Amino acid sequence: MSSKMDSDWRRNAQVTTPHPLVTIGLAIYNAEATLVSAVQSIVAQTYQEWELLLVDDGSRDASLKIAQDFKDERIVVVSDGKNKGHSARLNQAVKMARGQYCCRMDQDDIAFPNRLEKQVEFLERHPDIDLVASSVVVFRNDGSLAGVVQIPESHQEICRHPWRGFYFPHPTWMGKIAWFLAHPYSSRADGAEDQFLLYNACRESSFAGIPEVLLGYREDRCSFKKMLGKRMVFWRAIAGSSIKRGAPMDLFSLSLIQPVKIGADFLNILLGIASMRNKLDAVSPAVNATWHEIWGKQSCLAISIRK
Repeated sequence: MSSKMDSDWRRNAQVTTPHPLVTIGLAIYNAEATLVSAVQSIVAQTYQEWELLLVDDGSRDASLKIAQDFKDERIVVVSDGKNKGHSARLNQAVKMARGQYCCRMDQDDIAFPNRLEKQVEFLERHPDIDLVASSVVVFRNDGSLAGVVQIPESHQEICRHPWRGFYFPHPTWMGKIAWFLAHPYSSRADGAEDQFLLYNACRESSFAGIPEVLLGYREDRCSFKKMLGKRMVFWRAIAGSSIKRGAPMDLFSLSLIQPVKIGADFLNILLGIASMRNKLDAVSPAVNATWHEIWGKQSCLAISIRK
């Protein structure tokens, strides 16, 4: 979409909807099976001063129709029929955003009802923070829980080993719109676009983590080929950036750890040996109860839609 079209949309939206504090950018590609759940989890938020940009990336299934069926003036659907890639669509959403804060959401995840409220409250109390994320609970397609990814809280902990990657779940990001505009995603790092962005921005930014679980992260068994592709994208992107930045130790450490991670993926995915993988934390009774309430509502919604 051209910048003129972006401007036209922004001008029209300001006339029809109140000015939101939070813009949620959600790129869509062939998401017909999960999109309703993701969007409904935003509609059900305790915090309501938001706009949701559903940016279609040339989906070939019913995703676009599903997106257009939502009857909420805060939800805007954008489509040009082209497939440009995830990073390009996220950058497009950032440029179109009217909010003070930009929030990420993925098409197959489910936000906890207090997610926006907690993150807005945190950013309002900590104006020095550019970007905040939260812990997530990992769930399967049947709603069962696999465990919790507990994230570090301080910038120093988050960025302790940048060459190794950042435990900073991308779908939970919320930050200043000015930060996103100053640090656009790179299409050459699609598949590891979040890690590449964090690596390049961490030295001049301020990150923070909320230890509370605020999102359900969908993760069913993935293929080794798909995981290998992501590892290689990360390796190439970070290696190139470390050379440009004059950080030879990052390159050296990266080249040592990535083969180990690929080997761990092979053992885990193909042989079922998980001893070398990062283990998920146990799910607390409180998170378990909250999740089952959320999942129950999602299941009822799915049944009513089918009817």
